[in-house]
Amino acid sequence: MSALPVTHTRSTCPYCGVGCGVVIEAQGGRITGVQGDPLHPANFGKLCTKGSTLHLTATAEVTRQARLLQPMQRLERGAAPVPVSWDAALDTASSEIARIVTDHGPDAVGFYLSGQLLTEDYYAFNKLAKGLLGTNNLDTNSRLCMSSAVAGYKATLGADAPPACYEDIERAHCVFIVGSNMAWAHPILFRRLEAAKAANPAMKIIVADPRRTDTASLADLFLPIAPGSDVLLFHGMLHLMLWEGWIDSDYIAAHTTGFEALKNLVRSATPERVAQECGVRVDDVLQATRWFAQSPASLSLYCQGLNQSSSGTAKNAALINLHLATGQIGKPGAGPLSLTGQPNAMGGREVGGMANLLSGHRDLANATHRAEVAALWGIPEVPAAPGKTAIEMFEAAADGQIKALWIACTNPAQSMPDQRMVQRALERAELVVVQEAFTTTETARHAHLLLPASSWGEKIGTVTNSERRISRVRAAVPAPGMARHDWQIAVELAHRLEARLRPGQRTLFPYAGPQALWEEHRSSTAGRDLDITGLSWERLEQGPQQWPMPEGASQGQARLYENGIFPTPDGKARFHSASYQPLAEPVDARYPFGLTTGRLRDQWHGMSRTGTLGRLFSHTAEPRLHMHPQDMQRRGFAEGELVQIASRRGTLMVPVQADTQLAPTRLFMAMHWGSEFLGGRAENGERLLGINALTQPAFCPTSKQPELKHTAVKVSKVELPWSLLAMAWLPAESVLEARQSLAALMGEFDFATCAPFGSQVPLSAAARTRTGVLLRAAAHQPPAPEVLQQIEQLLGLSGAHAIRYEDKRRQQSRTLQLQPLDQGALRLEVLLLTGDTRAGSWLAQLLADELPLPQPTHLLLTQSAHPPSGAAPRSAQVCSCMNVNADRIGQTLAQCAGCDGERLAQLQQRLGCGTQCGSCIPELKRLVQAIPVAALPETTNA
Repeated sequence: MSALPVTHTRSTCPYCGVGCGVVIEAQGGRITGVQGDPLHPANFGKLCTKGSTLHLTATAEVTRQARLLQPMQRLERGAAPVPVSWDAALDTASSEIARIVTDHGPDAVGFYLSGQLLTEDYYAFNKLAKGLLGTNNLDTNSRLCMSSAVAGYKATLGADAPPACYEDIERAHCVFIVGSNMAWAHPILFRRLEAAKAANPAMKIIVADPRRTDTASLADLFLPIAPGSDVLLFHGMLHLMLWEGWIDSDYIAAHTTGFEALKNLVRSATPERVAQECGVRVDDVLQATRWFAQSPASLSLYCQGLNQSSSGTAKNAALINLHLATGQIGKPGAGPLSLTGQPNAMGGREVGGMANLLSGHRDLANATHRAEVAALWGIPEVPAAPGKTAIEMFEAAADGQIKALWIACTNPAQSMPDQRMVQRALERAELVVVQEAFTTTETARHAHLLLPASSWGEKIGTVTNSERRISRVRAAVPAPGMARHDWQIAVELAHRLEARLRPGQRTLFPYAGPQALWEEHRSSTAGRDLDITGLSWERLEQGPQQWPMPEGASQGQARLYENGIFPTPDGKARFHSASYQPLAEPVDARYPFGLTTGRLRDQWHGMSRTGTLGRLFSHTAEPRLHMHPQDMQRRGFAEGELVQIASRRGTLMVPVQADTQLAPTRLFMAMHWGSEFLGGRAENGERLLGINALTQPAFCPTSKQPELKHTAVKVSKVELPWSLLAMAWLPAESVLEARQSLAALMGEFDFATCAPFGSQVPLSAAARTRTGVLLRAAAHQPPAPEVLQQIEQLLGLSGAHAIRYEDKRRQQSRTLQLQPLDQGALRLEVLLLTGDTRAGSWLAQLLADELPLPQPTHLLLTQSAHPPSGAAPRSAQVCSCMNVNADRIGQTLAQCAGCDGERLAQLQQRLGCGTQCGSCIPELKRLVQAIPVAALPETTNA
């Protein structure tokens, strides 16, 4: 029998807003590989660590264990859900929604969507809520990442339209990066910036951020601004531009309004005040201003540091003011380019998929716009009452105003701030429907109905990236089980609601597929700023295009406002005058630390997809609170010790880690660590809910985007005398289920974290990778014996090759399971340490490294803080793609000569690190600078 044919399908990556093209390899209905699309203009074939491992998140084992494969219904709160048919699930959903609308009105229903949905999915849901049900309570997790950028663009330029493009990275002479760790959050664009800097060393790069991230490694000037001080910095730069005469008076007079009011506002933003309140040097502010204003072309790149703020709109607008004042817009290499956080946050906004928007970038508050959409949809009117935005929606549900929540492709029980409030909302709602591809999310625990949705590699439609480029998403394989497309679920729900709420009338949803939804959306853009009437479905088959692309255009427009005309009533841009406001929750004597959140290099959002791959935990294996070493020393914290973080809303326990990239009194913790991976129980017995139990719900009054980048907290040492460490390599067909079962036990301890880990073979040999599971816990007292028995069972601790040590008096035990190898060698497969886990620091590495064990093996049971001879673990991994650790890099660099650039090239040639996705290059550069030739002492077991 001949082998099944291999197919190659061009599609788009489902992670960040760069919008990288991918080529999906499939065989026999299974995705078997992924490569970057060399023809796609967003990435030209390059992929980051997340994108290059996409195919590993779609294996048969992952699908069987992590995917939601059939509709499920929870018959009573707290019970396990049971399988139901699609008809039964949708009939239940539609009858409950119709009942709630009849009894309480349409505004008792709320839809919470995702920037990972396709444009066509968004369009169907938007029409369902605003056109059929008559409620504007439809918002999206894009509210948490991009709404301040939207509001900033509209307040100044007149439309939600990034004016620059990716090509401007190569054309810029000065790049100003603010509030963005693009080296980790948008790595492919950062590779492009690295290449541009190498090609043009005269290019000036300025990075402003409270934290010295990997992005700052490329900076000619780093501004370590105080959290929340961005507006004052930008006002101070404009103050200097005025003082030095570095503004473009002709451009201001011809193309803008409102400059006089702004001049008066920034008069008080003197260099001395900026230096004092922002925490930067006067000379550095002057230098940054000079480079930005006097450069032939200045490009600004920014993301959540500006957006996730209670003054997010003011921050965005104040930065755009600098471009308008210097004429740095509408020309190659210049302009304010917001880096979108999600793959289709742009597309969702284009079809009106937020509580304040309508199709075609129309404003809900505009009566003319509402009438245009009503005519398009064939309904009497679109409701005028403002819809609830994300935080408002869940607050209304927690207060009992919203009775039904429909949540699609997002995990608010992990990602939203003030998790206690979110939990109350999900518990109080009469109907919670979760439309999701994965069963593992925290939100799924609260669903009355779980509806299986298609996912990456199975979906059909379009997405729009950060530079307004629309790309096709194509299916390489059919959706597994009973999963359906998101637009399809919305349309089938709409048909049932029409039968209940408007029987006998013509359907508003006559869509046989995503192309029909696309064509209706396309028609709605005629004459709008994003006019795509010239971009048919067939034209998209030929390749991605940027909008606008009106009828008759041969291609999309790369840059906007080249003619100086803006989409405002008078055609002029508007300077935005908003005063500098202090933080919504400043630090004080009770809460003296400022906590900020951000991304990890190899993880995505709540990790429902990346969290299925052990290898993506190699760079950062477990949750950590990052703190300046001086702060740790003052409080007597040792590296790796447990501390308790407390805000005004909740508490969390986590190990602490020294980090010199932070300023004193500033803390950092990754946003990904939700209650699926990090938990335990508080003193009152309540479940700990991950990082967003701490963050605050205060939001920007204009954009309604919450302040996720700053929370006032206090930190104290935690004394938990009893601890547990469990690790095991498990069969691929059971590892994810075992992790979920172990994670369900985290509440039995005061502190616990549960995550996968992976074998570290190069990505080119990814078919040989293994995934295991890790559980770390601590408590005042040991758990019940049956809990430990359950853990042993889940780890598969049994058989002739298990060795055990136990001291009941001290409540300590150590159990190891060994795997025979060739010639009598042994390898560690499972470990369970209880009571005293000091040996875990080296035993865990022995297990993860999969190295033969030292002899005699009984030393593994008796050695504690220090490993036996021959068992020294490897150092931390730096390059995930090629599995290169810090020890090997140090030894190699000690033998490399020349300048830093030459030593880096030699290192890459010898070890291969940094030659695949390139995400580790900033870290490699730091090591090159830190390690002189022949200066590193020899280490073992590299």
